[in-house]
Amino acid sequence: MSSRLPAQGAPAVSAPVRRPSRRRLLRNAVAGAGALLAGGPLLSGCASPASASGASDLSVWDLFQGGDGMLMDEMIEAVSNGAGGAEGFDVDRTILDWGPSYYTKLAMSAAGGRASDVAAMHLSRLAGYAPGGLVDAFDLDLLAEYGVTDKDFTPAVWSRTQHEGTVYAIPLDVHPFIVFYDKKAADRAGLLDTSGELAPMGSPEALLEAGRALAEATGEAGILFGHVTDTAQNWRLFAGLYAQTGASFDLPDGGPPKIDVDAAVRVVTLMTRLFDGKTNPNNLDYNGALAAFSSGRGGMAMLGEWELPTLKKSGMELGAAPFPQVFEKPAVYTDSHSFVLPHQDSPDPARRREAHRYVAQILKQSLTWAGAGHIPAYQPVLAEPEYAALDPQSSYADAAKVAVLDPPNWFAGAGSNFQNRMCQPLQSALLGNTTPEKAVRQMVREADTLLRQPNPVA
Repeated sequence: MSSRLPAQGAPAVSAPVRRPSRRRLLRNAVAGAGALLAGGPLLSGCASPASASGASDLSVWDLFQGGDGMLMDEMIEAVSNGAGGAEGFDVDRTILDWGPSYYTKLAMSAAGGRASDVAAMHLSRLAGYAPGGLVDAFDLDLLAEYGVTDKDFTPAVWSRTQHEGTVYAIPLDVHPFIVFYDKKAADRAGLLDTSGELAPMGSPEALLEAGRALAEATGEAGILFGHVTDTAQNWRLFAGLYAQTGASFDLPDGGPPKIDVDAAVRVVTLMTRLFDGKTNPNNLDYNGALAAFSSGRGGMAMLGEWELPTLKKSGMELGAAPFPQVFEKPAVYTDSHSFVLPHQDSPDPARRREAHRYVAQILKQSLTWAGAGHIPAYQPVLAEPEYAALDPQSSYADAAKVAVLDPPNWFAGAGSNFQNRMCQPLQSALLGNTTPEKAVRQMVREADTLLRQPNPVA
């Protein structure tokens, strides 16, 4: 199975790319988790960027490529050149391929004492790193010296930055699973409020009716959702809707999983009713759904906000909104790109101070990051008039207030096998190959199997 994710884009190239700024940029391609574990060439690939290019340079690893990578270039350029009158930086940026290979190399570099000063990490993956000592804690007093405190983030996101009460990650963004819609089609379907935005739905039946109304308005499909052979999409849809029921999805170490089966069946039943293969197709893959919506063959699409740059090229009058609340509790499935301090046995205090300053300065540049659709996690940026003027980004900013991430388990999170194993029974249900009840039972079994596996880095 495959999945398009916000960190993806054009492949990294292996040759260094020099940019006209005070930083240096090095792009590395990483083959894959299997190659990383093969030994030999792996060790040379884990060489510390700082040692390779000079101790004065702050070494930064991330997985931002394509459009995201260019925006990160711009943000690094700004802080390197002393944005806002601050002292600049000399930055060595290493871009690694998104996927299991990134997280494998990040773990191995931390375990082997060759870690970068700062690295990007999906917040949903923190539970696999903090308990094993692979990332070091942030000094919140030091961050506060540079103008960043816990009050600058929504509680829903900040709560996931911690392990046993200690903060190990600082969020850069919130990237939610939302709905995009054709404003003209939604208007004809009677789905807009008096301000021209998507009106609240409030119930499963209202969502089903919205699909029927959009299908009539477009003359084609109502709501588009690509999930076939995908490793994440079904889970994103399920997890957000399940959280809206108010039920807990707890996976305690060693098991058994604590999942409300009745609530889960209720959610999967809605998913199968919504994507019935008639009003709304049930057999699209990710790219098929994206292409169909971009070409006007559907009135709404359920996608990650990271598809905004692609959809803006479609020429439609594009609207976007947080995923509609249809059950009892507001909740939107999200993840968050965050910054971590990979573990170092004897970190240099001056470099650690610079790492904190770098994170704070990058956060203050996140209005640029919002250009790709991501919601800045640093709340002061959302209060700026320039952010309010971003259309449709500002329309779904409230999703950050009700953000729901993967369960905080070492095996869960972005690009994980957990998501893949949850998606497969859900796909079978949507395709009509199994019942919602059987799909949920399989999800519980899969979760129980993962819970009985030992954490390899604990």
